[in-house]
Amino acid sequence: MYRGGTPPAAVAGSAVRLAGFAPHGAMTLLALIACALCLRLGLWQWHRWLASDAAWTRFARGADAVQPLGPRAPEEVALFQRVSVAGRLDGRHQFLLDNRSYQGRPGYEVLTPLVRAGSAALLVDRGWVAFTGSRARLPDVGLEDEPGVTVSGRVAELPSAGLASGHAPPGAADPWPKVTSFPDIAELAAALGAPLAPRILLLDPDASFGFVRDWRPPGMSPLRHLSYAIQWWCLGALAVIVWAVMSARRGARHE
Repeated sequence: MYRGGTPPAAVAGSAVRLAGFAPHGAMTLLALIACALCLRLGLWQWHRWLASDAAWTRFARGADAVQPLGPRAPEEVALFQRVSVAGRLDGRHQFLLDNRSYQGRPGYEVLTPLVRAGSAALLVDRGWVAFTGSRARLPDVGLEDEPGVTVSGRVAELPSAGLASGHAPPGAADPWPKVTSFPDIAELAAALGAPLAPRILLLDPDASFGFVRDWRPPGMSPLRHLSYAIQWWCLGALAVIVWAVMSARRGARHE
């Protein structure tokens, strides 16, 4: 119970004013939220940097040597590993992956099944072809059935939509080659009527029956993710600095 003298609240207020520092409650809350949000976003970009750096490292290491795939499934080797595999290229049943661009130009990527004895067929990405200017006129990607061929390339995943939209599985009644946008392997297998390996093969650039094959690691450069992480953390630090400066000025006005 208070019995006279200087009230405790006044003593506390005087201490804050003497220190020249008087943070406002609402401003403090906003600064904490901003700082926590920037910290969270920075950590998100940090983890994306780690994942991207690992993917780019795998991509670089995958070119060191070509491994014969043999009867193994492509998921049994490291992602982006170069492999050689024998089979029959089925030129009558091909897919055109829509919404694929190269150097700013729209086009398709051509997926051709490689039929393997005793194993699921493997889709071979033969590269990028330009859009003809009309959906009614598809590019010429014709390929005679090639029995007993050995192809080499990198083991990869099907392209994913990411932030893009426009998922469209191949239509069952559509003629071959079937146009599709960001499908999954199950949808392609259903359209083909045969099992498919869960990964694809990015055909080596020196193969004679391909198109544009300027293969690059997936996603943006790892350094961009790292720079974004640093930027978010700097913004969080800036929020703290602005809060401290505003609180100091408010304390000075109260002195």
